[in-house]
Amino acid sequence: MTPSARGGSTPRTRIAKAVPGRGGRPSRQQAVRLGERIVDAATHLFMAHGYGATSIEAVARRARISKRTFYHRFDDKPALFVAVVHRIIDRLRSPADVERLVGDLQEVLQRLARFILRAALLPEAVALNRMLVAESARFPKLAAVVTERGVTDEAIRFIAGILEREIRAGNLALDNPTFAAQQLLYMIIALPQRRSMGFGAPMTPAELDAWARDVVNLFLNGCRGWVR
Repeated sequence: MTPSARGGSTPRTRIAKAVPGRGGRPSRQQAVRLGERIVDAATHLFMAHGYGATSIEAVARRARISKRTFYHRFDDKPALFVAVVHRIIDRLRSPADVERLVGDLQEVLQRLARFILRAALLPEAVALNRMLVAESARFPKLAAVVTERGVTDEAIRFIAGILEREIRAGNLALDNPTFAAQQLLYMIIALPQRRSMGFGAPMTPAELDAWARDVVNLFLNGCRGWVR
């Protein structure tokens, strides 16, 4: 993320900035709590009403702060949106136990697919995706903010790394593991996420489990018969 023109700080570091007040300078812990309260308020309003309909005044009111306090923390509404996206996407990142996946390729990919589905279908992730679909025409830079965070590219690199390991072991004959990883990720997410957004009935846990298993099975059978 590009540092802010004012002082070279990012929205994340601005959250932790202390703001002078009547009772003296708050501690760093108090400053962090206040910053988190602002982001909490903004997350609720962005997801409930959309980016365009959410004003700085509404965020300040919900967070119980003055606009002056808000502007000590964030340059403007786009900077606040970046902080909200940081919060949501950081919660989608894979935990250490997923990053250390070992074992049979089919089992590894099925476990990874289930984790990806759980992350992609979190209420905040679905709400963010719904908002981007609804508002990206009016505010095209919103999607760019999410892309900049690189969570999709990160997942693709991770899956491609697993496939490359299998190629080196002689278990797969793919010549473009990154392309294959992209297709697997989209296969895993696309339909369940659309259904969670209202395009059909949301999938049950049993259906999601079967979906992860069947998508990986289809993917691997396609990879094993790969011909360029």
